[in-house]
Amino acid sequence: MSTLLVIAKAPVPGRVKTRLTTRFTPQQAADLARASLQDTLAAVLAAPARRRVLVLDGQPGDWVPAGIEVVTQCAGGLDVRLAAAFAVAEGPALLIGMDTPQVTPGLLAFGLDFAEADAWFGPADDGGFWALGLSEPDPALMRGVPMSVAHTGKVQRQRLTDAGLAVRDLPELCDVDTPADAERVAAAAPWTRFAALHSGLCAVTR
Repeated sequence: MSTLLVIAKAPVPGRVKTRLTTRFTPQQAADLARASLQDTLAAVLAAPARRRVLVLDGQPGDWVPAGIEVVTQCAGGLDVRLAAAFAVAEGPALLIGMDTPQVTPGLLAFGLDFAEADAWFGPADDGGFWALGLSEPDPALMRGVPMSVAHTGKVQRQRLTDAGLAVRDLPELCDVDTPADAERVAAAAPWTRFAALHSGLCAVTR
């Protein structure tokens, strides 16, 4: 059984989802971030993992459910923080972010099955990635990868194959970064807290 890692920021206004503030207030953007994180952690709890760890930038709140360990993110660039998150795991691990509230326990279960894979890669439609799984976590596989650029995912996946790993791909998902992303994800996953909150906020802001 594997470890599920979620790397996230605490949903504090002005510190998370700032690109959403072209349509929403900083508080509303933080509320959407919180809903997204809650949906993500609910899926993590329902997935077949041995450990479930939230690697957090900020202070935990009542939005962290029972059954989720919390560890503090280290300082540094995102590549360094991802590498440090994998160092928390003892054995196979799948790491995801907080920006895909549409993720399901079934989808996570695929990424936790290393019977025929050394690594799992979940591409995001903005050129990044939403999931990264390693049967034998090696922080060096992330360090130095350029983050938050259009070719981040391509470089990260190439890093895995260059290391001689057998890589399998998870479905491409949309990360919630912009108001357009939020609308797409809410429409695709109407059962989520995120979608319900988004619908309510849009009704107010129209």
